Amino acid sequence: MSSSDIFISETIGTAVLLLMGGGVCAAVTFKRSKAFNAGWVAITFGWGFAVLTGAYIAVKSGAHLNPAVTIGLAIKGGIEWNQVPVYFGGEMLGAMIGAVLVWIVYYGQFQAHLTDPEVLGDHTSEEGLVDPKAAPKAGPVLGIFSTGPEIRNAVQNLATEIIATVVLVLSILTLGLSDNGKGVGTIGTLLVALVVVGIGLSLGGPTGYAINPVRDLGPRIVHALLPLPNKGGSDWGYAWIPVVGPLIGGAIAGGIYQVAFA
Repeated sequence: MSSSDIFISETIGTAVLLLMGGGVCAAVTFKRSKAFNAGWVAITFGWGFAVLTGAYIAVKSGAHLNPAVTIGLAIKGGIEWNQVPVYFGGEMLGAMIGAVLVWIVYYGQFQAHLTDPEVLGDHTSEEGLVDPKAAPKAGPVLGIFSTGPEIRNAVQNLATEIIATVVLVLSILTLGLSDNGKGVGTIGTLLVALVVVGIGLSLGGPTGYAINPVRDLGPRIVHALLPLPNKGGSDWGYAWIPVVGPLIGGAIAGGIYQVAFA
């Protein structure tokens, strides 16, 4: 398989992953959405289905859709190390494209939400108008694009992302590789999607379970660049944790596989 095949497949698959995953976050967040306040269970299943759909689309490249998975497979020996940058590039571009598509799909909801006095709270005047001189609340829509901790503790947050990613990547490595040696097979893809749902339900509470560096970083960059009124900050002080944690977790999972299962 050529580098261009890998890049295109991973870009499209990851874009669909982020479109559907970010889409369920938007659907639950916006008051003018039919899924408003549907809750955490809806989000976890939405992300599970997003993984399932993106993975089936990107089956040609093995459907990594996640640098942590790519690292784990490289350590396991499922792919060549010189292919890793190609996978990373496609995954990152796809994540950013998916985040932009979420903005397009929910454009009207973004505009309504970010000019709503109830959302902006203390930054509105007595007449209900937004005070342009006041800084908006931090990240009123950031959660649609990227993750954030419920309790901000760098050590705990990093450990949570590492542990959750180990569960994800180790499950992928032990499901068995597809015939081309680069990813799980068709049934395995369904099982991975269910694992993602399980991780969200069981381990997602503390940090929102990024478990994927580009799932967090790509949309966070898009959040910073999009012309959204009163959008708040992009929380760059936290941004390293959902990148570093999953990469460490993917590497640990690959190491565990080599020691325990190879």
